[in-house]
Amino acid sequence: MTLPAARPVDLRHEPVEAVFERVEQSLQVRIDRDTVLCKRRSVGGRTDRGTWVRIERRGLDRIGVQGGDGTPSAEALHGIAKPAWHAGVAWRDEKEPVMWRADETGLLPGAPVGCAIVAESPKLSEEWWAAMNASLDVLAEQRTNRIATPDTETITQELVASTIRSVFPDVDSTLTEWVPAHADLNWANMTAPTFCIFDWEDWGMAPRGLDAATLWGASLAVPPLADRVRSERRNDVESRDGKLMTLFVAAKILGPYPHPEDPRLEPARAMAEQVAKELQAA
Repeated sequence: MTLPAARPVDLRHEPVEAVFERVEQSLQVRIDRDTVLCKRRSVGGRTDRGTWVRIERRGLDRIGVQGGDGTPSAEALHGIAKPAWHAGVAWRDEKEPVMWRADETGLLPGAPVGCAIVAESPKLSEEWWAAMNASLDVLAEQRTNRIATPDTETITQELVASTIRSVFPDVDSTLTEWVPAHADLNWANMTAPTFCIFDWEDWGMAPRGLDAATLWGASLAVPPLADRVRSERRNDVESRDGKLMTLFVAAKILGPYPHPEDPRLEPARAMAEQVAKELQAA
């Protein structure tokens, strides 16, 4: 049976006070409203016991068989710079096919690097890049039964093939190497000057290179930064599946209805055409 799709909602423009009150009662905390950060599908704030609570709204059709427990399940991962998980609560919306989930975690060691897609290069130390590489390398060595859900959609061979084929129809998009990935690696989900990755709700097994390609795509408005990401994650992006993930991310930017003023369009197209040629020549 196909679940009904949830109504599209931007929580930056929706009343959420009742949701905060329910979470406070369930977790026995008080969320400081002056610290609240609102995103499209999540909101969060600092609590009176020195922790952070993140609340997400996700349609039941976007949860899948593994459930919506990405953040607590990430506690099983080791050797990665991420905030500790303390407690959580989830409930089904009474009026819509939606699940709400709140997770209480430790505070971040710094502020987010920037917006998800940056317009100027962040000032990051060599130590920061080394810490990022160390965490991503350790993550790839671990194993899980979870499947990653980038953009809340379960990643499969079919999804990758259809996405790539929509822009690059002549590329063989057969995947061969799957590793654990954060699956939403962008500049709003990492901190600086101390490195930390947070918002683990979409993590799981994914084609090698998904995280590197995702961060590259989030950096394309600043070409030197995008180049630095590819240089740092060279082993991932130069693998066969890493090249396919580059095309997967580029295809989302380039089609089918790209914004004509998106500064990522030209650098995405240039790199994607180069990678497509490399794959076809292999």
